[in-house]
Amino acid sequence: MTNTFSSFSLTTSWPVDFCAVAVINRRGETITHGDTAKTVRIASVSKLFTAWAAMIAVEDGTISLADPVGQEGCTVRHLLCHAGGYSFDGVNAITSPERKRIYSNTGIEMLAEHIAQRAEMPFDEYLHEAVCVPLNLTATVLEGSPAKDVRSNVADCALFTAELRRPTLLSRETVREITTAQFPNLEGVVPGLGRFDPCPWGLGPELRGTKAPHWTAPSNSGATWGHFGGTGTFLWVDPVADVACVMLANRDFTEWGMEYWPTFNEAVLHEASQR
Repeated sequence: MTNTFSSFSLTTSWPVDFCAVAVINRRGETITHGDTAKTVRIASVSKLFTAWAAMIAVEDGTISLADPVGQEGCTVRHLLCHAGGYSFDGVNAITSPERKRIYSNTGIEMLAEHIAQRAEMPFDEYLHEAVCVPLNLTATVLEGSPAKDVRSNVADCALFTAELRRPTLLSRETVREITTAQFPNLEGVVPGLGRFDPCPWGLGPELRGTKAPHWTAPSNSGATWGHFGGTGTFLWVDPVADVACVMLANRDFTEWGMEYWPTFNEAVLHEASQR
């Protein structure tokens, strides 16, 4: 079997100086492309790492999804799924919880601070101990906001993606809840894509649902979940196809992402599903 995908050649036309990819096919084999050791800031893909750590904290009893955090009626659950009523980066709530899906870095930062207080250790240390150490993510580090400032490389992200596809740190029941739409009827905006009604979100990851157009493949199932980042990064898991993909690049997500990513993801999905 070849250790590459022909679909990787599509990245040669991308307007980026750097791009690396890892795909996990339906047989669980990881196929990579590019410099897998180069570290970059993965932007909002960081939220998947933070969410995984948060749900570990839920399972070990450090926190609860029902813990109140922030304004009245807001809980850990609300913050994880962007239903807490906080703006993108403002410190004050702009609406009540469960009114809209308002994508919020602030909410994720509040969540991480809550974990830090309960665990009695800085959140970057908690993330390291809960996620990075057991998965042997030796190049992954949080250098600022837990919503956007994880630095990593494709080698580590491939290991993390494998964990998302076949979890070892969380129970099957917890992962089912992570990937189930929370407050499923909320409408909202996916930054850079547009407004969707509904705009499904899990406990951390964005859920594909019926969103269109979308950054994942047109043929990805509605059960596909993951995240993209503003530095030109994405990670998705399609549990129906049993395929996953992570890509790191070094150009901010603008029109180029929606121009190239869906076509690339479609080719990857097709190729990985055949193996």
